[in-house]
Amino acid sequence: MQVVSGPYGREKVHFEAPTADRLQSEMAKFLKWFNAPPSIDPVLRAGVAHFWFVTIHPFEDGNGRVARAIADMSLARADGSKDRFYSMSAQIEAEKRDYYDRLEAQQRNGLDITPWLSWFLDCLSRALERAEATLEAVLYKAKLWDKAIRYIVNQRQRLVIERMLEDDWEGYLNTSKYAKLAKCSTDTALRDIRELLQAGVLLQNAGGGRSTSYRLAGAGEL
Repeated sequence: MQVVSGPYGREKVHFEAPTADRLQSEMAKFLKWFNAPPSIDPVLRAGVAHFWFVTIHPFEDGNGRVARAIADMSLARADGSKDRFYSMSAQIEAEKRDYYDRLEAQQRNGLDITPWLSWFLDCLSRALERAEATLEAVLYKAKLWDKAIRYIVNQRQRLVIERMLEDDWEGYLNTSKYAKLAKCSTDTALRDIRELLQAGVLLQNAGGGRSTSYRLAGAGEL
């Protein structure tokens, strides 16, 4: 089994798996090691397990997905908790190009997999940071809505708040922008905005007159 790229006649072999006659014995060794009590740090063990399985390459397709699932299973065992807020599999998928480069370099570089484990730990750190940022965003939105519903926001206000919480929202809110989003008059938009200001959901930016604008209250301002 080979991983190959490039046009016919000028193919580049990125990786060549063990021959078929070795597959059964190699998988037996892997499964025996994986199911045995850990003899190394459990997080490092997840990195070793991922690399070992994907190097054996037992399937024609889907080896990377299974290897990522194995890594996540190993990390879940290391956490000792049923609740997990990060996904190593998702982070590797997000860094797919670098992942393949690191994997190929390591598979061509002998039995010392320290460079691979170093990358794996760095990737795990980024997965944790990503999960932390996601959790902060979820908690912020929950706190914002908790404050908003105390004032029984109407459908227009809900629609505008939801739009401002989207990742692609740019700039600030003003009366005309509100009216356009909510499909209402500017007088209604101004009344809605004043209610949201009173609720503490919106805050007015510096400046006034025609340049008056508003933003959602930040996490530390709710």
